[in-house]
Amino acid sequence: MTPTDWLWVLHPALAVLLVYPLLGMVLRLASQTRQRRVEKVKLPPTVGAEHADLGRWLAAAVVAIELIAIAVVIATKTPSELTPGRSGLLLLVLAGTVAALVALWRSREAIYRASFALLCWAGVIGLGMQPEVWRLSDNPLDPAFWQSHFWGGIGLTGLMLFSVAARPEILRHLRWRRLHISANALAALIFLAQGISGPRDLLEIPLSWQKPAVYACDFANKVCPPPAPAQP
Repeated sequence: MTPTDWLWVLHPALAVLLVYPLLGMVLRLASQTRQRRVEKVKLPPTVGAEHADLGRWLAAAVVAIELIAIAVVIATKTPSELTPGRSGLLLLVLAGTVAALVALWRSREAIYRASFALLCWAGVIGLGMQPEVWRLSDNPLDPAFWQSHFWGGIGLTGLMLFSVAARPEILRHLRWRRLHISANALAALIFLAQGISGPRDLLEIPLSWQKPAVYACDFANKVCPPPAPAQP
């Protein structure tokens, strides 16, 4: 494997090492929080705060890994197309997205939390829509759209940012709490789908030195050109 290949492995490696262990802890604490609040099970009163705190770290990890994956693809797929002007613009969007995430963590007013969450999500979407980033489909009416690892990640990022932005309302209002539970149930299903679609897409990405031969194949008909005859 070349250094480029190792960079492409960084995104799934961080997901396995960081995101999914965090997800397990957040789901466990969510269950304990509900048991304590609804079923009156005797559990430490800190489980709710721990669930919220780890949930924020999970959201930050999802956003960070999404940005890492997009940045690696853009920087390594067609470096010749990255003009100084375009590179500067993309770096500015990347910096703005990270700044919006940090501001979301620190904001107290609802309008600021909602604004920074939307700005962060918009930055992730804008970077992901670059031509270097491969997507099965951009048409929601196409079944391939709903099988896309990219769009699953975008939806998951939006749900995570919503949970962070709405944290005070979730703590105070039952209606928001129910919405939070519904959003997190959907997020858990998307996490499961991402765990399947991610390895599927990895199978379709050849090593850098194999790409010329693999991409010469006809993927629709599942045939490849015959190998060149061996030199005497």
